[in-house]
Parts: sequence; structure tokens; C-alpha cells
Amino acid sequence: MVDLSLTDEQQDLRELAHNFAMKEMRPVAWDYDRDATWPQEIIEKAWEVGLMNTHISEEYGGPALDYLSGCLIEEELGWGCSGIGTSILANGLAMTPVLLGGSEEIKKRYLGMLTEEPKLASFCLTEPDAGSDVSGMKTNAVKMGDKWVLNGSKCFITNGSHANWFSVYAKTDRDAGHKGISCFVVPRDADGVAVDKKEDKLGQRASDTATISFNDVEIPQDHLLGEENKGFKLAMMTLDRTRPGVSAQAVGIARAAMEFATDYAKERVQFGVPIAMHQAIQFMIADMATKIEAGRLLVWQSASLLDQGKRNTLAASHAKRFAADSAMEVAVDAVQVYGGYGFIKEYPVEKLMRDAKIMQLYEGTSQIQRLVIAREVLMPRQVSEPAAATA
Repeated sequence: MVDLSLTDEQQDLRELAHNFAMKEMRPVAWDYDRDATWPQEIIEKAWEVGLMNTHISEEYGGPALDYLSGCLIEEELGWGCSGIGTSILANGLAMTPVLLGGSEEIKKRYLGMLTEEPKLASFCLTEPDAGSDVSGMKTNAVKMGDKWVLNGSKCFITNGSHANWFSVYAKTDRDAGHKGISCFVVPRDADGVAVDKKEDKLGQRASDTATISFNDVEIPQDHLLGEENKGFKLAMMTLDRTRPGVSAQAVGIARAAMEFATDYAKERVQFGVPIAMHQAIQFMIADMATKIEAGRLLVWQSASLLDQGKRNTLAASHAKRFAADSAMEVAVDAVQVYGGYGFIKEYPVEKLMRDAKIMQLYEGTSQIQRLVIAREVLMPRQVSEPAAATA
């Protein structure tokens, strides 16, 4: 029998995250979006109440939450404002390579930095000419004595302007394709690290997205995460663990859009009755509800497999593809329910539609998820295979 009930602790976490989103995020979300303001005060409050760094183990100062519990938090923060939520949650992506591949000393230093103070870290994989095809990256690291020297540039880096350290992927064997990539932890204050550009975005405007350059940055040998030339595997293992949370944020966006559309449909009168009485509107809202329920179940499955120590690559791609596409579809339909008012910035669903679009793009586009799903279906591995074997 499948038990989808939550523990008392998980229900409390969900309520804590929802109340935080409702009281701290929702009242200011549209102001932050309009002005593209950095939500430092809200980030600090989220850190204080324990909504950040949720998967860091207790020995490094974290709460060691399971992945399903993390997804409960991420859905609520996505519901509150996915832009602010991304700013709060992006540490999870940056810290996972350290959790998976860092030495004890590196874990204590860099994970402890995040749990001792409300500090931030960024994940640096994408480049202008290496997005979905990471093997095309040009950033390189050359071993010189007991150090590595890093050169290159990374784009679309979440929290890049404010990060205290970075997980950076670089070519260490230029001729080996994806088998020649390594990962390093790089402190922000290292000589040669620079923020080149902050992006002006369509949506999630409260989230900082920047270009970071590395110019002859010297990295100690022990800052290599995992094995040399095994960085691609480390990146894929990382994304298997973070895609459930991103998918949960997408469910949160969709849920917010449906709630606004439902409330509006009950209030807006046309032809003598609320438009919620018209079948055309009812069918749209019914489809929204089904997509949200199905998306959440996929998210919970992908997280639960991780919590069981099982490989979740297929489930994570199912969740990411479906939840991201559904968030966009639900947000577009919410604008349609509002009619012309939905196109006006004074009304909330316009922002949600802009925010939803990025869910189909980052941490693997919806098309990349389909490629992963097709590969897993055509060349399946055992679901019981340990998660660490993901490549």
C-alpha cells in the first residue's frame, strides 16, 4: 500500500514555510519584481527560521532534512514568490557538489560558512557557448604544482553577485569532452574572481543572475571536489538531487496562479453570473487542478526515491518536465481567465506567467528532460540502483 501522508514534522515544516511565504514574501513580491530588488532582508529572515541549507547534515550545522521535506518547503516558497524563493534556495544547488565530493575539511569550512551566517553560494556550470551541452565549456583549470589555475567565464549564475563561494566546473582535459571536466570550490575573495554583469530578466526579477569571470584564479589542490575529470558525473548527481526541489517550486507557481484565477472567476460577473459558472472557465480551472496534483505526485516520488537511497534520474526528469511545463500552462490559462486584466501589471497573474517561463529553462530545459526520459526508457537501469551511481 502506498502511503502519501506526511509526518507531523513534515506538516509543521510545510506550515512554517507557508506562513513565511504568506507573511514575508507575498506582501512585497510584486514590489521586488517591479524594481528587480535584491531581497536581502527576506533571505536573512529565512535563514533565521531554518528555511535555508536544509540538506546540510547536523555535523556541519544543518538540519539534515530529507528531500521530501525540502520539497514541501520549496513548493510553499514558490507559491509565495519564486524569484525571492530562488534567492533563498539556490544554496542547495551550490552546496550539493561539496556534500558529494568535498573532503571533511572542505565540508566543514564551506558548508559551515552557510550555516553559521546567512551567507550564499553559487553553482557555476553554464557558459555562453555551453548550456545544455556542457562538454563544450571553455573554462579550464591547469594544474601547476600544488595548485590549479582557473580561467574562464560562467553565465546565468543565480545569486552570483552576492555569493561568498562558488562550485565551478572547468575542463581539466580539453580533449576528453564531458570526461575531461572537474569541479572546484572557489572562494569569492580569491584574486581574479569578478562579477561582470547582472542580467535584466523577464521574470524572477528578485533573483540575482550574473556573469562571473575567473582570471588566473589560483585554487588549492584540496579544493577539487570529487575526482579529477569526474566533474560531469558530479554535476549529474547534483541535478538529480536538486531537480525535485525546482519542480516543487514550479508546482508552487502553478498553485498560486490557479488560486488567483479561481478567486477572480468567482468575483467577475459576465452575462449575469460569475464567470466561474461558465463551463469554459470551469474546464480551464479543472485542468489546472489536475496538472498541479499530478505535478506534486511526481515531485514527491522523485524526492522519496532519493530518501530511500535509490536512483531517481528518470523520476526527477519526469517531475521537472511535467511540473515546469504545467506551471507555464497554468499561468497562461490564469491570464486567460482574467481576460484583458490579466495582461495588466496591476493584476497578479501577469507576474506569475513571467516567472513560470524560467522553470522550463534552468536546471535542464524541458527538451533536455525529454532526452533524459527517452534515454532512461529505451536503455533502462534498475530503479533500485544506488543514487550515487547516477551519471
